[in-house]
Amino acid sequence: MRSFRDKERAGLLARAKAREGLTVSVCIPARDEEATLGEIVTTIRRELVEAVPLVDEVVVLDDGSLDATARVAARAGARVWAVDQVPDGLPPGSGKGNALWKSLFVAEGAIICFLDADVRNFGSHFVSRLVEPLVARPAVGMVKSYYRRPLYGEPTGGGRVTELMARPLLSRLFPELAHFVQPLSGEYAARREVLEAVPFVQGWGVEVGLLIDVAERFGIDAIVQADLGAREHRNRPLDDLGLQALAILVTGLRRAGLDHGQSDGAAELVRFGAALQPERAAVEVRERPPMLTVPAYVAKFGRELSA
Repeated sequence: MRSFRDKERAGLLARAKAREGLTVSVCIPARDEEATLGEIVTTIRRELVEAVPLVDEVVVLDDGSLDATARVAARAGARVWAVDQVPDGLPPGSGKGNALWKSLFVAEGAIICFLDADVRNFGSHFVSRLVEPLVARPAVGMVKSYYRRPLYGEPTGGGRVTELMARPLLSRLFPELAHFVQPLSGEYAARREVLEAVPFVQGWGVEVGLLIDVAERFGIDAIVQADLGAREHRNRPLDDLGLQALAILVTGLRRAGLDHGQSDGAAELVRFGAALQPERAAVEVRERPPMLTVPAYVAKFGRELSA
């Protein structure tokens, strides 16, 4: 059975990780995810902290939740930080990418494994399969997940922004990255020295931005893929998907040298509601600088400040 094989592999991986002197942090950005987050943290701690010592810490970045997200995560055993309380010494930001960037400041691991907080069928293999190539292969710098995406009871059909925006964008502007099955996957792992060297788009463009930037800086061969099976999560309404698509479009165009938007990094989506009147929605596309350029981070982790 897959569960037995994954548990056996996790044990072997934990021993290999110890031999290499590595540490692993699981980081989960979350906003109003009390329904699923507690089970995710509990599973990681039960199977990858207590049963086998693969994960050294679980860190949750609570991004302004109005529900019990922070309390549920802490009760399950995570270290919880409010995003706006992370002492990075820079002005405040917003968005998922901002939370991911800040997790580098508060997590301690040499390997960082990012997870989404809304997954309904989470298993500990989400972590172990992402971490394994980083422990076993020194040349690997990042591991992106791929999976099947059910939608409304059908075996496929999820990932609408991936199919309608991300995949066409990469195929046209970055064809060398078109082989990544899930370029927007929220489950991925990387070495700290990789993540601290690249910028983070603050909003929904963060995943495609990291994929492009890591490939550019470290080479495509430094990024591999890991099969997580199937992934079920909370599917978002069309209005949200339009905002996500614009963030991804702007991120890709910038990296291709084709974005001619406003200099302050703002993006605006114009839509038409039931009254057929234009409605304007702001989209977060600002970027956080590489952590190696942030004095507070460099001082905390004993790095050399980069220009």
